[in-house]
Amino acid sequence: MNRPVLLVIAHGSRDARHAATVQALVRRAGALRPGLRVETAFLDFNLPSVPGVLDRLAAEGVRDVVALPLLLTRAFHAKADVPAVLRQAPPSLRIRQAEVLGPSPLLVAAVERRLYEAGLTPGDRSTTGVVLASAGSTDPEAIAVIAETARELRRTGWCSVRPAFASASLPRTEDAVRALRAEPGVRRVAVAPYVIAPGRLPDRIAAGAAEADVLADVLGPAPELARLLLERFDASRAARVAVAHSA
Repeated sequence: MNRPVLLVIAHGSRDARHAATVQALVRRAGALRPGLRVETAFLDFNLPSVPGVLDRLAAEGVRDVVALPLLLTRAFHAKADVPAVLRQAPPSLRIRQAEVLGPSPLLVAAVERRLYEAGLTPGDRSTTGVVLASAGSTDPEAIAVIAETARELRRTGWCSVRPAFASASLPRTEDAVRALRAEPGVRRVAVAPYVIAPGRLPDRIAAGAAEADVLADVLGPAPELARLLLERFDASRAARVAVAHSA
């Protein structure tokens, strides 16, 4: 049986920490599913490139690929860049693009994991304001998803949660920190980077968190993210089977 390969497509960065973090996440996902072949490729800056990996898979006789954009929202990269590069794949490959990672309860759980690892406890939630700081986008759909994720995080019991953005959108992290500081009932302010891997924009988030009490780590190879990669893979395969059965 020709099993599909999971191809995780990350954006890429000049920051070496980015690729290392992506690879750690992909390894964790692979360890959760023995027998599943998981490959990593990058849109820019890092190797291997997406065309390079697709050419290699085709040369090896692989026929089915599930391409998973390692993105938290359906912004420009998911809607334009990834489909464009997949269209250049060898014709022998059957490729299905999986959904991006967000929104998902697993992402909210990963954010909370990082906040607790940074020193907070569940008992701190009712007096802690959280800035959910993402990279930013000009895409209204992506902005709406970040806002909804902030609301979902708030529903878990945090005193207040405000979204913030490192680029393209407002407010900036530092402005959200100051706004939370002024809210009644907020005794401490935490910044939770809603980004997968380190890089220029996460560093900007960290700089904007200078006046916060707590700065959590990026999501990175959190167990919840590893599980989410497999959820998206499984959903894509199930959708393909459903389409085949209805044909």
